[in-house]
Amino acid sequence: MKKISEAVVRRLPVYLQVLSDLSKRDVQTVSSQELGNKLDLNPAQIRKDLAYFGEFGRKGIGYDVSYLIEKIRQILKLDQGLNVGLVGAGNLGRALCNYNTYLKDNMKITAVFDANPAMIGVAINSLVVMPMDQLKDIVVARNIRIGIITVPAAEAQNVADGFVEAGVEGILNFAPTILRVPEHVRIHYADFTTELLSLAYYLEKEGDETDEPVMD
Repeated sequence: MKKISEAVVRRLPVYLQVLSDLSKRDVQTVSSQELGNKLDLNPAQIRKDLAYFGEFGRKGIGYDVSYLIEKIRQILKLDQGLNVGLVGAGNLGRALCNYNTYLKDNMKITAVFDANPAMIGVAINSLVVMPMDQLKDIVVARNIRIGIITVPAAEAQNVADGFVEAGVEGILNFAPTILRVPEHVRIHYADFTTELLSLAYYLEKEGDETDEPVMD
């Protein structure tokens, strides 16, 4: 199979979100032009993205919304249960566990761990914080395939090593540091600081472009 670029994969959940909204409004078919208008994307880009995975649309009719939702869910492996483990039961970790309640897809945080003895046994919704020395056994027992790291930067590499040793295949890292993992483990970064700084740059740039020249 031809290697799919990361940009394409990252757009699929966006397509799925829009399609799900359409489905809730009982919209049965949608064209790439209509999707493009909603997402501010070139319709040709949408058609190209979806064509990597098969022929889902019909010329002159568009895409069957329910069918395309089903296919994208299959591509993203959301048609199967994907268990997630989280390390770091601080404010961010707790927020993510609380958000767990609202997830409708078959991707759930099923275990949460922390190194702080004061946090062990604390309940976060239906989850109970467990000690780090149980991480490997629980990851294996619950078939956890994705790990989330919400610990300080200094501790993040040790947590990543623990996830890798336990057999986790993907890691979402919220710690502001670059982690080293084997090639077979996929890692994504969610760095709030980086995103905010980049937003600040664009705001400043926009201001520079709109400022009127100063006249002597």
